[in-house]
Amino acid sequence: MSTTAPTRSARFVTDAFEPKNWIIALTVLVGWHVDRIAGIGWGLLGALFAAVLPIRFIKFGMRRGRWADRHVGVKQHRLIVMTFIIASVATGIALMATLGAPRAMVALIVSMLTTLAALMAITTKWKISVHAAVSSGAVVLLTLTYGPWMLLLYPLVALVGWSRIALKDHTPAQVAAGALLGAAVAAATFLLIR
Repeated sequence: MSTTAPTRSARFVTDAFEPKNWIIALTVLVGWHVDRIAGIGWGLLGALFAAVLPIRFIKFGMRRGRWADRHVGVKQHRLIVMTFIIASVATGIALMATLGAPRAMVALIVSMLTTLAALMAITTKWKISVHAAVSSGAVVLLTLTYGPWMLLLYPLVALVGWSRIALKDHTPAQVAAGALLGAAVAAATFLLIR
């Protein structure tokens, strides 16, 4: 086995389970549970503002040479991206509320906003893992929606954490903190609002 095989595996996991993918899956799955086909529509609207527009902004910045990759590792760049994402998600929440989205769907997107705000506050001082926060928060929100059996997805959170550490993008402490914060803030917000 070559010395680059673990790095290739870690890169694959990081890319396959990046925040955008968790957010899209989460919004669609919660949407289905809340209101079947109409709920999927609400979920896709939420995902547009929480995942699609943010990744388009990140890719635009990459093309302009503002940041090196879609994981945006430099703290100052992360803060710019997070500010854009907060504005995008807040716009999505306002639109969903105005259009009469089910309360649980609005609660879901608000939980993403509060988690992102907490991550941004910490990022000003320390590089907490957004990958770990989003994956952990997603599993907890799916558990609150579908039941405890969704906790069987938690090994994916550990796998994401391993990939971030293996790529030397984060320390174990940054990954653990991200996972704990993502789960706690997302769950508390969702339970409070829904």
